[in-house]
Amino acid sequence: MPATPKAPDPVFREVSVTDAGSLALLTAYFSDRQSSFPVEQGAYRTTFPVAGDFLPPNGVFLLVGEPSGNPEQAWVGCGGIRRIGDTPGGAARYEVKHLWLQPGTRGRGWGRSLLAELERRARLFGAAELVLDTNASLRAAGALYRSAGFADCPPYNDNPNATNWYRKSLTRD
Repeated sequence: MPATPKAPDPVFREVSVTDAGSLALLTAYFSDRQSSFPVEQGAYRTTFPVAGDFLPPNGVFLLVGEPSGNPEQAWVGCGGIRRIGDTPGGAARYEVKHLWLQPGTRGRGWGRSLLAELERRARLFGAAELVLDTNASLRAAGALYRSAGFADCPPYNDNPNATNWYRKSLTRD
Protein backbone atom coordinates (compact mmCIF):
# COMPACT_ATOMS: atom_id res chain seq x y z
CA MET A 1 0.00 0.00 0.00
CA PRO A 2 1.55 3.37 -0.99
CA ALA A 3 2.36 5.88 1.74
CA THR A 4 0.02 8.84 2.14
CA PRO A 5 1.73 11.92 0.73
CA LYS A 6 2.75 14.45 3.36
CA ALA A 7 0.67 17.60 3.32
CA PRO A 8 2.69 20.66 2.30
CA ASP A 9 3.88 22.89 5.12
CA PRO A 10 1.60 25.86 5.71
CA VAL A 11 2.57 29.48 5.18
CA PHE A 12 2.19 32.13 7.85
CA ARG A 13 1.29 35.77 7.49
CA GLU A 14 1.90 38.23 10.31
CA VAL A 15 -1.11 40.55 10.67
CA SER A 16 -2.95 42.77 13.12
CA VAL A 17 -5.73 41.15 15.10
CA THR A 18 -7.93 43.86 13.56
CA ASP A 19 -7.13 42.73 9.98
CA ALA A 20 -10.23 41.53 8.07
CA GLY A 21 -8.79 38.02 7.77
CA SER A 22 -8.02 37.91 11.48
CA LEU A 23 -11.49 39.08 12.42
CA ALA A 24 -13.13 36.51 10.14
CA LEU A 25 -11.08 33.64 11.59
CA LEU A 26 -11.47 34.82 15.19
CA THR A 27 -15.23 35.11 14.69
CA ALA A 28 -15.33 31.56 13.30
CA TYR A 29 -13.16 30.36 16.20
CA PHE A 30 -15.42 31.94 18.83
CA SER A 31 -18.54 30.60 17.09
CA ASP A 32 -17.00 27.11 17.01
CA ARG A 33 -16.18 27.30 20.73
CA GLN A 34 -19.64 28.61 21.66
CA SER A 35 -21.34 25.76 19.79
CA SER A 36 -19.16 23.05 21.35
CA PHE A 37 -18.62 24.50 24.84
CA PRO A 38 -19.68 22.06 27.59
CA VAL A 39 -23.17 23.04 28.80
CA GLU A 40 -22.31 22.13 32.39
CA GLN A 41 -19.64 24.87 32.39
CA GLY A 42 -22.11 27.63 31.56
CA ALA A 43 -21.87 30.08 28.68
CA TYR A 44 -18.69 30.53 26.68
CA ARG A 45 -17.24 34.03 27.15
CA THR A 46 -15.97 35.64 23.96
CA THR A 47 -13.08 38.07 24.35
CA PHE A 48 -11.55 39.49 21.18
CA PRO A 49 -7.81 40.15 21.49
CA VAL A 50 -6.43 43.63 22.09
CA ALA A 51 -4.45 44.75 19.03
CA GLY A 52 -1.57 46.28 21.00
CA ASP A 53 -0.89 43.00 22.80
CA PHE A 54 0.04 41.31 19.51
CA LEU A 55 2.59 43.77 18.14
CA PRO A 56 6.31 42.91 18.10
CA PRO A 57 8.23 42.62 20.37
CA ASN A 58 5.36 42.11 22.81
CA GLY A 59 3.52 39.68 20.58
CA VAL A 60 2.51 38.59 17.12
CA PHE A 61 -0.61 37.25 15.42
CA LEU A 62 -0.36 34.87 12.49
CA LEU A 63 -2.73 33.60 9.83
CA VAL A 64 -2.21 30.10 8.41
CA GLY A 65 -2.73 29.17 4.78
CA GLU A 66 -1.91 26.91 1.87
CA PRO A 67 1.50 27.50 0.25
CA SER A 68 0.00 29.01 -2.92
CA GLY A 69 2.12 32.15 -3.33
CA ASN A 70 -1.09 34.15 -3.75
CA PRO A 71 -1.14 37.12 -1.31
CA GLU A 72 -4.96 37.14 -1.49
CA GLN A 73 -5.26 33.44 -0.68
CA ALA A 74 -7.79 32.04 1.72
CA TRP A 75 -6.49 31.78 5.26
CA VAL A 76 -7.60 28.72 7.21
CA GLY A 77 -6.31 29.26 10.72
CA CYS A 78 -4.79 31.65 13.20
CA GLY A 79 -2.92 31.98 16.46
CA GLY A 80 -0.80 34.41 18.38
CA ILE A 81 1.49 35.03 21.30
CA ARG A 82 1.58 37.95 23.69
CA ARG A 83 3.84 38.90 26.54
CA ILE A 84 1.99 38.62 29.83
CA GLY A 85 4.74 39.58 32.22
CA ASP A 86 7.58 37.73 33.83
CA THR A 87 8.16 34.33 35.36
CA PRO A 88 8.72 34.21 39.13
CA GLY A 89 12.45 34.36 38.30
CA GLY A 90 12.03 37.59 36.32
CA ALA A 91 12.30 36.18 32.78
CA ALA A 92 9.87 37.04 29.97
CA ARG A 93 6.67 34.96 29.87
CA TYR A 94 4.55 34.78 26.72
CA GLU A 95 1.10 33.28 26.28
CA VAL A 96 -0.22 31.36 23.27
CA LYS A 97 -3.70 32.60 22.31
CA HIS A 98 -6.44 31.67 19.84
CA LEU A 99 -4.66 28.79 18.13
CA TRP A 100 -7.36 27.50 15.78
CA LEU A 101 -7.75 25.82 12.39
CA GLN A 102 -10.93 25.47 10.37
CA PRO A 103 -12.29 21.93 10.81
CA GLY A 104 -11.62 20.94 7.18
CA THR A 105 -7.94 21.78 7.60
CA ARG A 106 -7.29 19.73 10.73
CA GLY A 107 -5.25 16.56 10.60
CA ARG A 108 -2.51 17.95 8.34
CA GLY A 109 -0.10 18.78 11.15
CA TRP A 110 -0.64 22.50 10.67
CA GLY A 111 -1.64 23.09 14.29
CA ARG A 112 1.72 21.64 15.32
CA SER A 113 3.47 23.80 12.69
CA LEU A 114 1.69 26.93 13.92
CA LEU A 115 2.53 26.16 17.55
CA ALA A 116 6.19 25.61 16.60
CA GLU A 117 6.27 28.90 14.66
CA LEU A 118 4.77 30.79 17.60
CA GLU A 119 7.35 29.21 19.91
CA ARG A 120 10.14 30.17 17.50
CA ARG A 121 8.97 33.77 17.47
CA ALA A 122 8.58 33.85 21.25
CA ARG A 123 12.22 32.77 21.55
CA LEU A 124 13.23 35.58 19.16
CA PHE A 125 11.40 38.04 21.44
CA GLY A 126 13.42 36.70 24.40
CA ALA A 127 10.75 34.53 26.03
CA ALA A 128 11.95 32.12 28.68
CA GLU A 129 8.55 30.51 29.11
CA LEU A 130 5.36 29.91 27.14
CA VAL A 131 2.04 29.35 28.86
CA LEU A 132 -1.44 28.66 27.57
CA ASP A 133 -4.87 27.68 28.78
CA THR A 134 -7.47 25.43 27.21
CA ASN A 135 -10.60 23.51 28.04
CA ALA A 136 -10.60 19.78 28.78
CA SER A 137 -13.28 19.31 26.09
CA LEU A 138 -10.60 20.16 23.49
CA ARG A 139 -8.88 16.77 23.75
CA ALA A 140 -6.89 17.09 20.51
CA ALA A 141 -5.57 20.49 21.61
CA GLY A 142 -4.48 19.12 24.98
CA ALA A 143 -2.74 16.19 23.28
CA LEU A 144 -0.96 18.59 20.89
CA TYR A 145 0.29 20.78 23.72
CA ARG A 146 1.54 17.85 25.79
CA SER A 147 3.29 16.27 22.79
CA ALA A 148 4.96 19.63 22.07
CA GLY A 149 6.54 19.66 25.53
CA PHE A 150 3.95 21.61 27.54
CA ALA A 151 3.26 20.39 31.07
CA ASP A 152 0.37 21.00 33.44
CA CYS A 153 0.80 24.04 35.67
CA PRO A 154 -1.30 25.90 38.22
CA PRO A 155 -3.74 28.46 36.79
CA TYR A 156 -1.93 31.66 35.85
CA ASN A 157 -5.10 33.57 34.91
CA ASP A 158 -8.81 33.61 35.68
CA ASN A 159 -10.10 32.66 32.21
CA PRO A 160 -13.65 31.36 32.86
CA ASN A 161 -13.48 29.21 29.69
CA ALA A 162 -10.34 27.34 30.81
CA THR A 163 -10.07 24.12 32.78
CA ASN A 164 -6.42 23.29 32.01
CA TRP A 165 -3.26 25.40 32.12
CA TYR A 166 0.10 24.49 30.62
CA ARG A 167 3.64 25.84 30.60
CA LYS A 168 6.82 25.16 28.66
CA SER A 169 10.26 26.36 29.59
CA LEU A 170 12.15 27.76 26.63
CA THR A 171 15.46 27.74 28.45
CA ARG A 172 17.55 24.73 29.32
CA ASP A 173 16.66 23.85 32.92
